[in-house]
Amino acid sequence: MPPVSQARFLALVPCLLLGVAFALGQAPSVSAKTTDQAFKNIQVLKNLPEEQLIPAMQFVSASLGVGCDFCHVQGKFDQDDKKTKLTARKMMQMVAAINQNNFDGHREVTCNTCHNGAAHPVSIPVISDSGPKPLMPEAAPPASLPTADQLLDKYVHALGGDKVIGAVSSRVIEGTATFFGHDVAVEIFDRVGPDQSGQRISFMHTPNGDNVTAFNGHEGWLSSPGRPLMEMHGGEVDAARMDADLQFALHLKQNYSEWKPDQEEKIGAHDAYQLVASNPNQPPLRLYFDKESGLLLRLVRYADSPLGLNPTRIDFEAYSPVDGVQVPHRWTVARPSGQFTIQAKEIRQNVPVSDDKFVKPAAAP
Repeated sequence: MPPVSQARFLALVPCLLLGVAFALGQAPSVSAKTTDQAFKNIQVLKNLPEEQLIPAMQFVSASLGVGCDFCHVQGKFDQDDKKTKLTARKMMQMVAAINQNNFDGHREVTCNTCHNGAAHPVSIPVISDSGPKPLMPEAAPPASLPTADQLLDKYVHALGGDKVIGAVSSRVIEGTATFFGHDVAVEIFDRVGPDQSGQRISFMHTPNGDNVTAFNGHEGWLSSPGRPLMEMHGGEVDAARMDADLQFALHLKQNYSEWKPDQEEKIGAHDAYQLVASNPNQPPLRLYFDKESGLLLRLVRYADSPLGLNPTRIDFEAYSPVDGVQVPHRWTVARPSGQFTIQAKEIRQNVPVSDDKFVKPAAAP
C-alpha cells in the first residue's frame, strides 16, 4: 500500500486499531436500547442490540470496499440524501429474503457473496489470459494430519513448556507500529490481573497524541485525541480477552470444545498445519502452526454482526526467547480496512505494571 498523507494517516489509525467506523462519531453505550431506539431513522436493522449496528456497518464497508460516506452524509448519518443508502436498505432486505426463503433463515448469502470487495457486483464471468482453470475436485484434509491434541501440545512445548508459560505474570513491549507507510512508537502492557484475568493496554504515540486500546479483564475501550471514548462490545471484547491472555496456549483446550484439522497452508516460506477451533453458536478460530517448529504462525478470528462475519488475521514472526518463553517480536494485524505491523524493540517480563493503567477513563458527556 503506498504511503498516505500524515493527516489521512492520523484519521485512519483509530478506525484500523479496532476495526470500527470511528468516523460515525457515535460511541455505543452499554444499555438495553435497541438500534431503532438509540439511532435515528433505522428502517431495516431494527430491534437489535444497539452495539450491533456499527459491526453491521463494518461488514458492509468491507464487503463493498467503501467508506461511510459512500452511503451517508458526513455528520448527518440519519439523512437519506444519497441514493446509495436507499439501495443498501433494499439489498439488506433482499439478502434476508433469500436466506429466509432458500436456506431456512441461515445466513448463507451475504453482501460479500456478490460484491466481494467491490462497490458494484461483477455479473459477467471474467476471461482469463491464461485460459480456463482446470476443474479440481474438492480436497479433503489428508488422513495423516496430526490430531488437535498433538498440535496443541507441540505448540506449548515449542513455546517453552507449560511451567515456563504459566510463570509469566506480565509483559511490557516497546517498539514501533507501521500504518500506511508511517511509523509511530508503541508501548504495550500485559499482565495477569488480581482476579487472574488477562489485562492489556497499548499506546500508539502519534503526533496528535496517544491512541489507546485497553482491556481490563472485563471491559474494553479505545480512545484517541479529539474523539469520544469508544467502548468494546461482543466480538471486540472476546478478541481483546484473547490478546490479553499471557497463557493463551495453555487455555486453548479449555476455551474451545470442538477441534477440526483443515487443509495444510503455506504461510510465507513455512508449511503450516491448520486447525479450526469452535464452540456452539460462535464464530470459529483458525490457527496455523509451523510444521517443523510447532509455533503459531497465523491466527484468524471472526466477529459476528447482523449481516456477516468481520475477519481479523494476525501473522506472528521473529520468535525468540524471553526468560525461556518463545515470544514473537513482530506481528501484523490485518482487517478488510487495512493492516498494521508491530515490531518489538524491547520485551521485558515479570516486571511491575501499575493498577492505574487499567482504570477506565470517564466518558465525556
